[in-house]
Amino acid sequence: MKKLGLALGSGGARGVAHIGFLQALDDNGIKPQFISGCSMGSVVGSCYALGMRPKDMMDAVRNLKARDLLDLNIAAIRQGTLLKSKKLLAVLKRFLGHTTFEELKIPFSCVGADVITGKKVVFDKGEVAPAVQASSSIPLVFQPIESGDQIICDGGVVCRVPVEEVRNLGAEVVVSVDVLGPLRPEVKVNGMIRYLLRIIDIYDNEITNRNKKEHPSDLYISPDLGDISQYKIDRANFEVCYKKGYECAMSVMDEIKKVIED
Repeated sequence: MKKLGLALGSGGARGVAHIGFLQALDDNGIKPQFISGCSMGSVVGSCYALGMRPKDMMDAVRNLKARDLLDLNIAAIRQGTLLKSKKLLAVLKRFLGHTTFEELKIPFSCVGADVITGKKVVFDKGEVAPAVQASSSIPLVFQPIESGDQIICDGGVVCRVPVEEVRNLGAEVVVSVDVLGPLRPEVKVNGMIRYLLRIIDIYDNEITNRNKKEHPSDLYISPDLGDISQYKIDRANFEVCYKKGYECAMSVMDEIKKVIED
């Protein structure tokens, strides 16, 4: 049996599909030996690496309210973002506490992007929650995180699905889960924020296509989540994402078993 690594990609609210994917693995007795995540993939991946069950993660998602994350203030707006990220960190610490990477039950890493250098930042040491906070600081939405001489934002800017990173942890085979999938046509792009987010999505799509060629996974999975927004907290959409993630994993379960058994 080969050592399985999961690369869980960014995707905001669509990342709830990762929870359904993990539940399907659990139901089939498959446990990854390594996990790397980006943005929402880092949130789900870190909680799973800690030992949290997908069922409990989904219960937490169902109880999540917009006010748990909304931290609007003038200082953040002046820096070009809508929200501070202190509430995001508080939510993460509810589940991760002050756990370090070294204390996780499954080896885990997550990815951020240094705004100063434009380079990828890989977190695999120290306290987990602040690292996941940095990895999840979506541009224009959350303030980036200052760390020494670095200013770090969402890792999806440079690496949406961290295949290379999970191989570096020791994975022999990698199953990647991309909840954003191919870029879809946008019917309306009105307002400056939406326009800038669309530009980020286009750039992100090009980076992802390049990374897929440079660092291919053994099995690439992308649940069809339609036009569900990654930026909107909506309980009905969460349920759809979870279901689609589960169904997608079940539809390729034989392939997953084959790549780890070959």
